[in-house]
Amino acid sequence: MPYEKVRPESLKSMLRHMEKSIYVPLSDLNVTVWVTPEPVQYAERYSGQRLQLRAGDRWGELWDCGWFHFTGKVPKEATGMKVVLLIDVNGELCIVDHDGTPKQGLTNMNSEFDYSLGLPGKRVVHVCESSTGEETIDLWGDAGCNDLFGHFRSGTLKEAAIAICREQVRQLYYDAEVLIETAENLPPGSARKERIYRALSDVSLLLTELSDQRVAKARRILGKELAMRGGDPVLTISAIGHAHIDLAWLWPIRETIRKGARSFSTVLRMMERYPDYVFGASQPQLYDWMKEYYPKLYSEIKERIMEGRWEPQGAMWVEPDTNVPGGESLVRQILYGKRYFKQEFGHEIKTLWMPDVFGYSASLPQILKKSGVNYMMTQKLSWNTYNRHPHHTFFWEGIDGSRVLTHMPPEDTYNSPAAPRSIMKAEKEYLDKNISDRCLMLFGIGDGGGGPGEEHLERLSREKNLLGIAPVVQEPSERFFEKLAENSRLYQSWRGELYLEKHQGTLTSQARNKRFNRKMEKALRELEFASVLAWMANGNKYPSEELERIWKEVLLYQFHDILPGSSIKRVYDESLKRYETMLEQVERMIEASYTSVASSVGIEDRKENSIAIFNSLPWEREEWLKLDEEWLRLRVPSMGFVSRDSHMVSIVNKDTTWPEMKASFNERMAENDLLKVTFSTDGGIISIWDKEHAREVILPGEKANDLRIYHDEGDAWDFPPTYRQSGEMPLMIEGLESFVDGPTSGLLIRYRFGQTSLSQKVVLTAGSRRIDFVTEVDWKESGKMLRTSFPVNVRSDHANCEIQFGYIKRPTHRNTMWDYAKDEICAHHWIDLSEPDYGVTLLNDCKYGHRAENNVLDLNLLRSPSYPDPEADRAMHTFIYSLYPHKGDHVQAEVYKRGYELNVPLRTVETSKNIGLGSAAKLPGMDSFLKLDHHNIMIETVKLAEDSEDIIIRLYETAGARIQTNLYTGFQMSEAWLADLLEERIEPLDFNEQTLRLTFTPFEIKTLRLTALSDTTKK
Repeated sequence: MPYEKVRPESLKSMLRHMEKSIYVPLSDLNVTVWVTPEPVQYAERYSGQRLQLRAGDRWGELWDCGWFHFTGKVPKEATGMKVVLLIDVNGELCIVDHDGTPKQGLTNMNSEFDYSLGLPGKRVVHVCESSTGEETIDLWGDAGCNDLFGHFRSGTLKEAAIAICREQVRQLYYDAEVLIETAENLPPGSARKERIYRALSDVSLLLTELSDQRVAKARRILGKELAMRGGDPVLTISAIGHAHIDLAWLWPIRETIRKGARSFSTVLRMMERYPDYVFGASQPQLYDWMKEYYPKLYSEIKERIMEGRWEPQGAMWVEPDTNVPGGESLVRQILYGKRYFKQEFGHEIKTLWMPDVFGYSASLPQILKKSGVNYMMTQKLSWNTYNRHPHHTFFWEGIDGSRVLTHMPPEDTYNSPAAPRSIMKAEKEYLDKNISDRCLMLFGIGDGGGGPGEEHLERLSREKNLLGIAPVVQEPSERFFEKLAENSRLYQSWRGELYLEKHQGTLTSQARNKRFNRKMEKALRELEFASVLAWMANGNKYPSEELERIWKEVLLYQFHDILPGSSIKRVYDESLKRYETMLEQVERMIEASYTSVASSVGIEDRKENSIAIFNSLPWEREEWLKLDEEWLRLRVPSMGFVSRDSHMVSIVNKDTTWPEMKASFNERMAENDLLKVTFSTDGGIISIWDKEHAREVILPGEKANDLRIYHDEGDAWDFPPTYRQSGEMPLMIEGLESFVDGPTSGLLIRYRFGQTSLSQKVVLTAGSRRIDFVTEVDWKESGKMLRTSFPVNVRSDHANCEIQFGYIKRPTHRNTMWDYAKDEICAHHWIDLSEPDYGVTLLNDCKYGHRAENNVLDLNLLRSPSYPDPEADRAMHTFIYSLYPHKGDHVQAEVYKRGYELNVPLRTVETSKNIGLGSAAKLPGMDSFLKLDHHNIMIETVKLAEDSEDIIIRLYETAGARIQTNLYTGFQMSEAWLADLLEERIEPLDFNEQTLRLTFTPFEIKTLRLTALSDTTKK
């Protein structure tokens, strides 16, 4: 009989028919639920509102929780058959055992973003392989009335039934599915394609009815095709199960804990059924939650890790944003992350696992290499809007020259369905297949968790070595990277940041969280330094446990959907409260430590109650402070302190006149001894005259600090790239007044736009080249963006932008699409335009989104997107940005110091001689606890070691230069070591009693581990 050409739609129809025939419901389960607004423990499961349910009955609203009780009896007619339960509560559910330990996760859907990844979700609970017809069902489940992505799906019970599973039909379904997809993706006319289609055609004729005999015959026909093997592979795909779990996003953090339990318990059940299954999960924070909330489940995970079937992945505490967090935060992510996996599982993690982060700082390669991390996995650059990243396997080189081997799965997803199309796409799209013989596949449902289902594992069991597609092996990613590294000499390098051409709005969205993050990072730096001083001065206990607890919570909020601003409102309501509480606690601890130090270490000629001023930065600072209605100019040594009276340079009270400090409402000007600023009638700046260098700072004919509002109908991630073309709206000036207060002068300007009010104090200070814009905004706009810009009289083809542990140059032109794509860029303390002999810096105390085109420095101040938080940033905001004209380029002007000075103010505490601390040894050289003799080196961190009372000092080179410097310590040392970022000793350092000679390469980070002589500290 002639062969009739197969129509693909008829084969899909056959698949759907088989799928509907796999499970045969026999009877409904009895369902009772106890509903609560927030999760309760298993022991309290009866505490909610009790409801008796049938399919179609409503049980909850969004974010409601419920303990479900399913009971029933397997009917006699199921005797000898495989029995399952079919359960769908239109939400997320976790079946538990009699102790309340999670056993299996169920969800009503898999992915709403790509339906080809699979629907309807996980709804099958296995009861027994061969029923006696006497089994009793008595199950409890913990439910959330939300789907995998936090959405409300009617809140009704959809299904709860006892059913039989026709196992041979189920197996035939996957046989046919894998072969259909393989044939679809093979080239037209290939013999393999035609052979598969002929077999499928024969099967379709058989399956007019799904009798056991016909199903068995169909499996034999397809089995011949599935048994055909490939030859020597040119590409092998390493597959590992994955359940990317966002620690918050479209759901609150509390739901993530339960998502972890649901996802991980499902993994454990699947491992019992599929012996080849290898799974990996990142983020120690998630494991730590399992340990705290589900200790029995955690012990099961630990067993699988010890077996080698479950891989702890990723070197960081969470998968954080890497644009906004400071350098020390990224170090602590790795320090706490790697330490957790080492202590809990004995695993030394060598891979940074970052599949979903919105761009990657050029500082990361050095941080990774100095933490023993040699590899990185991501896929996010596949989201680029304008340019395709040229490699899937490459060496990523950072600003200091460090390199890490980086791989992006060529399927461009961490949610692979592990289907033949996945394998064929990986082979087709792999940009480095000419030099690399392997690539990575991450299979399973992620973002909202869930992980691999039976469909993934059934497909993979048929794809190990199937003729027509590349072979697939399930193995840990670490093993994959070790094999990938064997061809390292062949791979190309990418130098600098890995910029994501998307999600630039995340540099500004949820501004209050970004401000708190900056304040917390600086406060923790201050607290660690203050605590070391207090320990050395008095023997005060170093607050290791409190610091670790606070640090870990700060690191949690740096997760890549929290700090960037892309989560729901509840996430920010909760994190803002916690930030406020933590910052208050840290500030109290700083004050207590500094008070202890100042009160016990001798300060000559001080009063009974005096003021001590502390400087935690590693250079001498001479600044004005206002204390008790008096302005004092004080000189405070590097990383030391002085009393108010002993180091005062000058004093100005409220009645003192200051001839060079001028401000005029009528003339709309403010002036100090170095700069004269002239304002326009609308509050903008039309001139900044540098009196010292006889130079106009602002581009002639232009206006600076030009506050403008733009239409922004984007979401939290993105704003329209055409926002400037759609028109700008100025703020209306409501009031303007001048002031002179001791060594400060300026204008106070009040603006209004709609319901939004903004007040700005433009401040000049005697002896300072910095112009401060102290700003308060009651922001009530929706779909708008507030920016300020400074067209400066400087020409440069690149802007210098501070990033973690250094800076990066970015183009100010738009010559190519690569340049055009970087229209919104990230900078930390400062961004700078410089000619060789003169430049201008824009500083800030909590902003990150910048733009630099031609002569214009532009700062994104606020946004108000309406998704996923409909009230994002409609609130009060306070922030400071500053303009700093300077002689020379940014290196010669030591611009990095000005950024730190704005963000790390001098600290004052009140002291008393009669504090009652007993006799304490005075610290030798306390005027400077640490001091450097080269201006390019920054001391970022001073703390005690994690495992001892050694002193850890972290320094970095700021200018991109090779230098030598002496580090002088205010204490004598018995040992000095160079350490890695995990504080492990690398090599001993030469030193005399209080001096180390150090050599730095460009942007090098050094970590020192010093042991103080015991007689210099009070123990």
